Amino acid sequence: MTSLFTAAPGHGSRFGVAVLLVVLADFLFYGQPAGITVFLFAILIAAAVVAVHPTAFSDGRVWLRPAALLVALLPLAENVSTLSVSIALAALVAFALSLGGRLGRSMARIAGQIGLFWLAAPFRFANDFIRWRKAARRFSGRRVRLSAIAVWIMPLALGSVFLALFGAANPIIEYWLALIDLTKLLDLIQLSRIAFWLFVLAAVWAFLRPRLPRFRRRVPSPPPADARQAASPDAVETIVFGKAAILRALIVFNALFALQTALDATYLWGGVALPDGLSYAAYAHRGAYPLIVTALLAAGFVLAALRPGSETSADPLIRRLVYAWVAQNILLVVSSILRLDLYVGIYALTYWRIATFVWMGLVAAGLALIIARIALGKSNEWLSSANLLTLSATLYACCFIDFAATIATYNVDHSLEMTGQGIPLDGWYLRSLGPSAFPALDRFLDHQGGTAQAGAVRELARLRGVDEGWYRNALENWRAWSFRDRRLLFYLDTRALPVIPSVSEPYPPGR
Repeated sequence: MTSLFTAAPGHGSRFGVAVLLVVLADFLFYGQPAGITVFLFAILIAAAVVAVHPTAFSDGRVWLRPAALLVALLPLAENVSTLSVSIALAALVAFALSLGGRLGRSMARIAGQIGLFWLAAPFRFANDFIRWRKAARRFSGRRVRLSAIAVWIMPLALGSVFLALFGAANPIIEYWLALIDLTKLLDLIQLSRIAFWLFVLAAVWAFLRPRLPRFRRRVPSPPPADARQAASPDAVETIVFGKAAILRALIVFNALFALQTALDATYLWGGVALPDGLSYAAYAHRGAYPLIVTALLAAGFVLAALRPGSETSADPLIRRLVYAWVAQNILLVVSSILRLDLYVGIYALTYWRIATFVWMGLVAAGLALIIARIALGKSNEWLSSANLLTLSATLYACCFIDFAATIATYNVDHSLEMTGQGIPLDGWYLRSLGPSAFPALDRFLDHQGGTAQAGAVRELARLRGVDEGWYRNALENWRAWSFRDRRLLFYLDTRALPVIPSVSEPYPPGR
């Protein structure tokens, strides 16, 4: 038996912790709404990871990792969304790998490790179980398995006797035993519930046993001498991607981008009238997305042309042309943002248009980092890490922004009904944004109370009351609580509203 546990150290204790987490997950999530419970369960997983890595406490800076993890988990307490859950999962993976001594140093390497972790996570428990079974057969055979079962016979038998005696002697225990309904316990054993248990078990086991897949590297055989001569760098690279070709390409690219920048400066920034038949909305919509693709292609060209240590990266003229071209690309992105802003000002705001604004900002930041990489002489790995850090910080900040409320507020404030210009408000789209749109919708309904379209406004107001009734009913379960919901409930409680209709219709998706 001793040799068995030597072969698989800590498997028994880890399995016990994993089963406890499965039980807690069943209580928190199965058939229940997701809210603050996701944050609590993430904290429990982190505590379990620390418990199975006691050697981590030997580090003098042991509290830095939990503190960083807590900051990464805060978006879950604000609001449970795909973005906040993704950030929490990535942070938990980094935390588990860090305690196991397997976390890389750079952001680029850490991102790759997180991806490999999730590729291997679904198979980690099954792989460890098979290895444990092989170790059991190798060291002790069937005798170990039988002894592992037999060792529980006496404790369970005597424990049942003692429990029966305590039930006879203590009416409280007798009452508790009377509450046990074996038929209801059997009802809990459902195929969907068992699948949920297995899913949670496989997921938490990956954190308790953080491992990364190992890939065997094949050593390529040296090519024949004829092939090496045929693939000589002078044959292709020097001609097509050499210094002379890159210099000419940069001159052509700068000229083309200068033309595009001049046109944008004339029509977008200067306010010059567009040609007949072309509106600002069409001009903005047609240009916003292709220009971003252009900027990304330009960034790829710069990275390929100015590889660290290459002949082109050391040429002063090429470096100045690259600086000018990247600066023009940044202006191009700013111009795309202005185009999209003009389009939104006419056709309202949506989730995709907000995402595009964020994406354009990230592209501009990436281009600025390319200039920094060239000026500072950094490697491409440094550039990847800097971009990942920028992306992570942006996504983390987005978790605390209520985009549904932002969209609703903008669309109401810029609607035809509120300002006398623009397009009419799409009240049904506003309703589909979920409870976060309540404040903006209330302002719209208050403003439209006496208009000629009172019939449509009354119907929207009635559904607004139905939605609030559904929302309040959903939040009666403490598991659905979040800080964002708490702030919205405070607004609803302090606002005087008519009697809310009964919940007779399901709330539309978008909550």
